Amino acid sequence: MGPSKFSDVGRFMTVSPFARRRLAEADAALGRSLLDDLRSGPDEYSAAQQIAFLVNSVAMADWMERTLGLRPELCVGSSFGERAAVAYSGAMPFAEVVRLTAELARCELDYFEREHRDLVSQLVVRTPQEQLDDVLTTMARAGEWHEVSGYFDHGVHLVTMHEEHLAAFKQRISERGGYSLTTMRPAAHAPVLAPLRARMREEVFARFSFTATAIPIISDQNGALVGEGADVGALLDASTVTPVHWGHIHDRLVNERITKICVAGPDFLIHRLELLRKNFEVVTAAPKDALKSRRPAG
Repeated sequence: MGPSKFSDVGRFMTVSPFARRRLAEADAALGRSLLDDLRSGPDEYSAAQQIAFLVNSVAMADWMERTLGLRPELCVGSSFGERAAVAYSGAMPFAEVVRLTAELARCELDYFEREHRDLVSQLVVRTPQEQLDDVLTTMARAGEWHEVSGYFDHGVHLVTMHEEHLAAFKQRISERGGYSLTTMRPAAHAPVLAPLRARMREEVFARFSFTATAIPIISDQNGALVGEGADVGALLDASTVTPVHWGHIHDRLVNERITKICVAGPDFLIHRLELLRKNFEVVTAAPKDALKSRRPAG
């Protein structure tokens, strides 16, 4: 999830007409002010931040179409971005995705207050696959449980583990020339979270429905093209326990002969991935871009 604290996106959400329109829809869906929740809420992964990320990602997709004149043939959203992709693809009305996101966040936060409180997911960069494999082998030999939660690039990975092993993991990464970035609390995209998936399926997904997409979604899990409503629901359902894999996304983009991609919304990572930059023209549509004065295309 890209930067979504009020200090990061508050100005954009109050100034940009694209953000204000989506914010008004979100407020109506929630029955309260998202900005008020964002101002007063906790710093990381709160429901307000998750919804703000959705609002700003879709708002920037609107801006991309209006200002840059781009009309994507496919869309993809990884991790929290899946929900923005669902809204943009037309598989569910935006207001419904807002409510879905709020309910998923509520269920998730309640779960982690009681279960798996000691799990974290650590993002590492400048760590080639061979070096990561070496670290994970060392962990396994030491009896330190772990699961890989994301492959973003040859040197960018997300690994889930018990927090008691985090310091040693970071040290091993550093010794091999790598660097540890964001630590996600709670953990994400790990098979060990199957009980959370079951709760979300029963308490949340059972009350929402999806329709066929207007434009296909690329699965961030295996690169498959997703178009039917049931398959969209299955994609979100599997996200809790399935690693993100940008290698598969990349291969699908190549196979579909895509030459340009636009990264819409708050982002500190995806638009920088060498995996993408070496094979595609990468255009950013971040809140800071919308705050600059630009004429609409056409």
